[in-house]
Amino acid sequence: MLLPGDGIGPEVVAEGRRVLEAVARAYGHTVELEEQSIGGGSIDLHGTALTDEALAACQGCDAVLLGAVGTPKYDNPASKVRPEQGLLALRKGLGVFANLRPIKVHPSLVDASPLKADRLEGVDLLVIRELTGGLYFGPKTREELPGGHVKVTDAMEYHDYEIRRILELAFRLARGRRRKVTSVDKANVLDTSRLWRQIAAEVGAANPDIALDHMLVDTAAMQLVANPGRFDVVVTENMFGDILTDEAAVLVGSMGMLPSASIGERGPGLYEPIHGSAPDIAGKGIANPAGTILSVALLLRYSLKLEREAIAIEVAVDRAITEGCRTRDLGGTLTTTAMTDEIVRRLR
Repeated sequence: MLLPGDGIGPEVVAEGRRVLEAVARAYGHTVELEEQSIGGGSIDLHGTALTDEALAACQGCDAVLLGAVGTPKYDNPASKVRPEQGLLALRKGLGVFANLRPIKVHPSLVDASPLKADRLEGVDLLVIRELTGGLYFGPKTREELPGGHVKVTDAMEYHDYEIRRILELAFRLARGRRRKVTSVDKANVLDTSRLWRQIAAEVGAANPDIALDHMLVDTAAMQLVANPGRFDVVVTENMFGDILTDEAAVLVGSMGMLPSASIGERGPGLYEPIHGSAPDIAGKGIANPAGTILSVALLLRYSLKLEREAIAIEVAVDRAITEGCRTRDLGGTLTTTAMTDEIVRRLR
């Protein structure tokens, strides 16, 4: 299922589709692709950010590739219907509770990062963000008070099983990497984080072959730029993960380079670049498609179990970057389509 969405979403999803079709031809596969609307485009057409029909179609497919949601037209605090509601409903409807964001610094892009080169050496980490709990999904209230004042509440709510399953996934994935898990919380202030830390310690005790350390979110934010090489697998709650992964984008030089995979216990996974809809460059043909193309690789790996094909895409992107292919965000001149052309040429 393709959900192009808003802003540059349709442009980068079109390139992701090209790469998916190219790798399918190269390896003798047949792909069936369907398209639905989400976000601002869906509001324009249907009055809602995600229709029941679109959600049902996504639930019935093998995987979902999403572009981005968000448009200035609905970027108004007074708007009752917002594009982002479609994304939250999609995540909830698909039951994807874990967002995986691999962050690896490409040697050829060290100069694109504002950090010093010595701090970027060997950076290869995986952030696992809990996706269906916390502030984004907790109870919300709005109360009109005397004197024209307003009181609003967003509750950070977690069940123990939501925390346990994301931590257990983190330990499983760490076993195939450098066997280190950093659990990020705010246990000095929040009760939800104290429960998070308690369960992290329990899961850590059950996996003694994996090193576990606990870190407060403000310290983690500092360490991501001061000493990012210390991290292997980072696991954290919804909002903390949202913020930290956007911060981590600075390590690789551009948000346009980073893919993500959202997976659950069953059903289709959801794959998308971590960047937003970027309405300021929409329609200009200059968006970096690499994050979307690498998300296609994750789609092949996690949902379709096609590891060889996933590696082929990742190698093609790596070769293109190594050989100097750059879009504007990386200091180059290639258009969105031209960058994809270079990647497709290098598919093996």
